[in-house]
Amino acid sequence: MSGPEHALLLRDFVNTYDVQYDIDEFGAPSDLSGWLTDHGLAAPGIRADEADLGVAVALREGLRAAILDHQEVLAELEELLTALPLRLSLEGPALVPLHSGARGALAGIAAAVMAGTADGTWERLKVCRAADCRWAFLDTSKNRSRTWCSMRMCGNRTKTRAYRARRRLDGGLDDPLP
Repeated sequence: MSGPEHALLLRDFVNTYDVQYDIDEFGAPSDLSGWLTDHGLAAPGIRADEADLGVAVALREGLRAAILDHQEVLAELEELLTALPLRLSLEGPALVPLHSGARGALAGIAAAVMAGTADGTWERLKVCRAADCRWAFLDTSKNRSRTWCSMRMCGNRTKTRAYRARRRLDGGLDDPLP
C-alpha cells in the first residue's frame, strides 16, 4: 500500500462497528471473510471462522482504543498483534503476513499499522472525541488539530451542549434574546 491507503484501511477497519447505532459489520464469520476480500487482504473464497471473528473484533477495538490515545500502548493489543505474525519482504521492502487465510489477512491490518507509523499517517488517525460516536477519521488538517469526525455533526452537538451548559450556569438560558 502506498500513501495513506494503509491509514484509510485502518480507518475503514475500525469503522466496521458503528458505536452510535450499535451496528457491527462483522456479525458473522462470513461477513469478516467478505470484508477482508473486498479490501484486498484476502483472496476470494477465504473462510473465516468464529475464532478469526473474535480476533478481528478484538483487533478492531484495540486499534480504536490505541487511536483514541496514541500515547498509551495497550498491552492487550500488543499481545494480540503477536498472534498475527509478519515477515520482512525485500519487495518494497514491506512487512507481509507470515500465514495465509483470515489470520494472515488480519496480519495485513497489523502491517498497515507499521506502515502508518513509518510514514506518519498513524498519528493522523484519530477517533471522534464524542463519546456516543467514536468514528475513526484521518486528520488531514494542516495543524493536526481535528477533534471530531465531523464539525457539522459531533462538533456542533458538543459545542451546542457546552454553550447551553454555560448559559444555564449563568442563569441566562431563560432570558429572551436581545
